[in-house]
Amino acid sequence: MLVSATEMLKKAVEGHYAVGQFNINNLEWTKAILLTAEENKSPVILGVSEGAGKYMTGFKTVSAMVEAMIESLNITVPVALHLDHGSYEGCYQCVKAGFSSIMFDGSHFPIEENVEKTTELVHVAHNLGLSIEAEVGSIGGEEDGVVGAGEIADPDECKRIADLGVDFLAAGIGNIHGKYPENWKGLDFDALAKIKALVGDLPLVLHGGTGIPEEMIQKAISLGVAKINVNTECQLYFQEATRKYIEEGKDLQGKGFDPRKLLAPGFEGIKTIVKEKMELFGSVGKA
Repeated sequence: MLVSATEMLKKAVEGHYAVGQFNINNLEWTKAILLTAEENKSPVILGVSEGAGKYMTGFKTVSAMVEAMIESLNITVPVALHLDHGSYEGCYQCVKAGFSSIMFDGSHFPIEENVEKTTELVHVAHNLGLSIEAEVGSIGGEEDGVVGAGEIADPDECKRIADLGVDFLAAGIGNIHGKYPENWKGLDFDALAKIKALVGDLPLVLHGGTGIPEEMIQKAISLGVAKINVNTECQLYFQEATRKYIEEGKDLQGKGFDPRKLLAPGFEGIKTIVKEKMELFGSVGKA
């Protein structure tokens, strides 16, 4: 059964670890992440961007697939199905589709409009028992059509959004989507510390978890980050494993072209990186 992410992230803050949000793109992604979470007794958040939702023929399809998979695979750990970087309209679509958690990304709006729309969606989500994430400042780079300039969040604006009753907050602190460039300056821990001081125990979210050095991940967790998003790294592991399988000609051996065989190495690649991240984040055994 799907649950909201509220309780799992409260426990993460108290236990000084983070729960991974791993974005799903198809059946293989979903199955690999769920099985890895169960094997490692870790709570997990399945992230779905609006682009991925459309690719999978709609949020209703995604919700039905995840619900059925949890049942058929006998998944016992807490699982939240979460809209990633949702628009105002997308949030309502996911509420209707049966998601257990939503993110409204109003970071590109003026702060007053962000406050207004977030206030409305907090009310809607909480009336239905769903968790809700909001964003202040923008995450750099591009993910599924969502482009951010990488602005550092204003701590006072973070406090305004936090006071609306959101369950967790994404704040831009120099993190970006996709691969980090060689000249990346790193995370702004001074900004993170100021935000933490103003929002208290509200769980903070670190988007763009791919490629951030381990010591930065650990320091971010120590400063209140309780949810870390990973997408690009799963894609890279899947791509590399699939490429190796084809380059070695295994797709031409016997029935190696069968998609169940062709996609199997990538499936295992996702399981490998998800386990590594769960160990790094400290969520193993916390379900």
